Amino acid sequence: MAAEPPGAELSYPDLPEGVRRVLATIADAGHEVALVGGSVRDPLLGIRHGGDWDAATSAHPEQVSALFPDASWENRFGTVTIAGPPTVEVTSYRAEDGYRDRRRPDEVRFGVSLAEDLARRDFTVNAIAWVPEDLGTGAGSLQDPFGGRADLAARVLRTVGDPRARFEEDALRLVRAARFAGRFEMTIDPATEQAAIELAPSAATVSGERVRDELLRILQLDPKPSGALGILERLGILRVILPELAALRGVPQSKAIPGDALDHTLAAVDAAPPDARLVAMLHDIGKATTLRGGHFIGHDTVGAELAAGVLQRLRIPGATAARIVGAIRHHMYDYEPTWTDAAVRRFIRRTAHIDRRLLFDLRRADNAASGVGPIGEENQAQLEARIVEQLAGQPDLLMHRRLAIDGHDLQSELGMQPGPEIGAVLDRLTEAVLDDPSLNRREALLELARQR
Repeated sequence: MAAEPPGAELSYPDLPEGVRRVLATIADAGHEVALVGGSVRDPLLGIRHGGDWDAATSAHPEQVSALFPDASWENRFGTVTIAGPPTVEVTSYRAEDGYRDRRRPDEVRFGVSLAEDLARRDFTVNAIAWVPEDLGTGAGSLQDPFGGRADLAARVLRTVGDPRARFEEDALRLVRAARFAGRFEMTIDPATEQAAIELAPSAATVSGERVRDELLRILQLDPKPSGALGILERLGILRVILPELAALRGVPQSKAIPGDALDHTLAAVDAAPPDARLVAMLHDIGKATTLRGGHFIGHDTVGAELAAGVLQRLRIPGATAARIVGAIRHHMYDYEPTWTDAAVRRFIRRTAHIDRRLLFDLRRADNAASGVGPIGEENQAQLEARIVEQLAGQPDLLMHRRLAIDGHDLQSELGMQPGPEIGAVLDRLTEAVLDDPSLNRREALLELARQR
């Protein structure tokens, strides 16, 4: 694609005041400064930019840091973070050489031009800069030496320069290629795609934390994450970073919506709200090894165990991982309107330690991807209403697992000795109370306990 003519005008009248202040402070100090990255790309796509704000400047990092009392600079790559709102990351113009660890440059050189700084970036659509000319009106010009604006218009994703060199510098760019192509519905340039396919195995060298961050951007920012996930599969990257998910391809299943287990999973991800998409992506990974006689026996249990391993590999925080694993383990409940109130109370007790909102979000997405239809939503809504009703009537029993007596009462009133028998009696009493909550009275429970 042809490069944008130098100085092509672009107005940015709705620039946030905090960003405007940062740019003005650097410019007033006599340094060149420009917006780069998504804050330039998104407006060109007609998208309101809501992510990180990135600027590049001719000033060295120590000069930038000295201009802002709220700045922090803790890396050798020249990035100074200025607290917001919104937060702005200002990086000094730099050139990079050598990537022996396929992530970080071995050498960083400051004092280069804006064009040289743009040359080190991953894709042409991210190598466009907006240079302010009048911050009061938002007037400015584009610097686009690699034709990024034309690629955006044509919806083509290509690397800056040689694609093999770009991917060999940082293998995470393989995942980023799928993220950008999926989110912005772009076709990957043939040379870029071929290099990605050939170098897909190198994605195994990327740390779990960095893969996690890219996956979460796909799941949380993309209106339809199945596009990017499908591209990861096509390029051969999915089987490297998420082999448990890739293994669902070709696993047959019978649902109203045609497709295999991976097709179903991707549809569930699209149907889930953003904060439930990670659990939707992992909810059926147990199906790859549990198909027997047309049924996936125990795939919820197997899937929960596999998901725990995936989440640990991705360095997902423990509390979040536990919520996801719990939802997967319990997502195969089969509610029917014929459930008795006692059955609803047992479901509440069984899922007392589960994040039910996440569980129910997963179930709704699963239903949508299965083609269950309106009856599935009706049943789910009825179950949730009945749970609210039961919790209102028996909060101590259902929320706090409290009987009207405890083990000390069994010892003092019935002369029982400490040991497992007390637990067995309390379990029996709990089952009786779940059947008939009116029994949750001290004398009634002691009488039942005597009937050992």
